[in-house]
Amino acid sequence: MRRFSCPRCLITVTVCASLATGCPVPFAQTPVSATDPGSTSPAAIQASAPPAALPLQIQPTPEQLGDSMLAQKRYQAAIEAYRQVTAGSADTWNKMGISYQMMFNLDEASRCYEHSLKLNPRNARVLNNLASVYDAQKDLSGAEHYYRKALRLEPKAPMILRNLGTNLLAQHKYKRGWELYQAALAIDPNIFGESGSPRVDNPASIQERGAMNFYMAKGCIRAGQNDRAIEYLRMALNEGYTNPKKIQADGEFAVLRGNPAFEQLLAAQSEPKSAGKL
Repeated sequence: MRRFSCPRCLITVTVCASLATGCPVPFAQTPVSATDPGSTSPAAIQASAPPAALPLQIQPTPEQLGDSMLAQKRYQAAIEAYRQVTAGSADTWNKMGISYQMMFNLDEASRCYEHSLKLNPRNARVLNNLASVYDAQKDLSGAEHYYRKALRLEPKAPMILRNLGTNLLAQHKYKRGWELYQAALAIDPNIFGESGSPRVDNPASIQERGAMNFYMAKGCIRAGQNDRAIEYLRMALNEGYTNPKKIQADGEFAVLRGNPAFEQLLAAQSEPKSAGKL
């Protein structure tokens, strides 16, 4: 579950072959008038003039190459490029951490985020990313600590609110987790959509996953994403967190009544499971 984007700054380097080899660029071959071989008309002069020099594009920096590789999800190539940056900034170390985290190398991701925070301790994005590593390692209290530090710096950051909400749901703090989901939705109705930023993984236990999916379904209803809400409800039902009667009695899901997929889901879950036959 874990929303930080990086700049897309792919730069292509194109140099005219004749310029690269030091050879002169030939003039345009323009025929002159048959009646006036020595014509010096403006048109003839303009036609025989050398073309304007082509501007050379600037060689991209290692960080720009790293940003390009990260945008293309070529994470190992991004890391190699960022390593070439001398005296890397806090932002460079953060982007290297993201690259490692996307490759599931959590130890190296954590090291990069911590180095970034040494250079800039008040960066809420990096604190959020470090918290997401703790979440992925199932250190829920450590993750909560860093999410709260991030929120003190950016109290209206929807991704941090969402991630902390998921963290609290995993700790069975359902009421507070749902309140944070609502706060995140009030700021960004699309916060439950996909993102390339580090997110919190689903909780380990089935019960915890069921709770998270149930409240994710509520969040999607608030965001007007009814189809996604039904899918989250399906998972919550399969994980045994809720049942059709509770869903029907919950006013949050009233908007789904009459939806064929929703009605089919509840009907299928309400049917008694038949015993297997030999």
